[in-house]
Amino acid sequence: MRHMQSVPWQLKIAAKIVLARLPVSYHSWKKIGLFKQGGMERPEYALRIFRRHFDAAGLAGKAEGFVGLELGPGDSLCSALIAKTFGGSRTFLVDVEPCASTDLSVYRRMEAHLRQLGMYPPNLDHCRTMDDVAEACGAEYSAEGLDSLRKIPSASVDFVWSNAVLPYVRRSQFVPTLQELRRVQRQGGVASHTIPIKDIIGGKLNDLRFGAGIWESPLMANSRFYTNRLRYLELLRLFRETGFEPEVIRRVEWETLPTPRRKMAKEFAQLSEEDLQVSAFDVLLH
Repeated sequence: MRHMQSVPWQLKIAAKIVLARLPVSYHSWKKIGLFKQGGMERPEYALRIFRRHFDAAGLAGKAEGFVGLELGPGDSLCSALIAKTFGGSRTFLVDVEPCASTDLSVYRRMEAHLRQLGMYPPNLDHCRTMDDVAEACGAEYSAEGLDSLRKIPSASVDFVWSNAVLPYVRRSQFVPTLQELRRVQRQGGVASHTIPIKDIIGGKLNDLRFGAGIWESPLMANSRFYTNRLRYLELLRLFRETGFEPEVIRRVEWETLPTPRRKMAKEFAQLSEEDLQVSAFDVLLH
């Protein structure tokens, strides 16, 4: 909502701390436009995101029968339907909570959109539940975060992707998550990740104002505005340390830092200009 853009970041944080503690389900919040997990219910958007990662990974035309893994599918299982259409044999969809829509019209719209583009998605006419849709797409949807990743067989996945998900993995679980992603990715497989490096309370760097003791506390970390605040160079280092070979294919930088250094917690204020200037990047992990 546009009027929210003018609300001070302090008030946004305070409001989200309160709202996140109300006994309201994710799907109820989504109906009123709060805490929405992306736009994966929209066919055009879902296809664009999948193709962005699929094409970046160089899989177009040479990945028949591939096994895929999406980290953080968000509001739908549409990625699995698209992956099946593009030649996938099986797709793992892993999230930290059950956000995916159970409304079958979401998946029927996705199927219709793909057919309108001359593609051949699975036929969903016989589907009566979301589980039926998953079965038709060769998909396995699990919403237990790291525990879900641990259940995937080793060296079983050819293509891993995530879109604006890695920054929201808890810092304490980030390395274990990378280790699991490395374990399941086959030799010769590839991962594609789009990684914004900014806060989600205004798209700036206000999350860097807080020391680790405050930011990683349950009060802040469980209020749906959490980011792990890992910076560009540290992310590249962690990718290498967990056995990946990162290849940065796109990098976006701030023209001017939206939050001045003097306002940042000491641990961030002392970082290099290169680390702070990067606002987003796309990376392939080999």
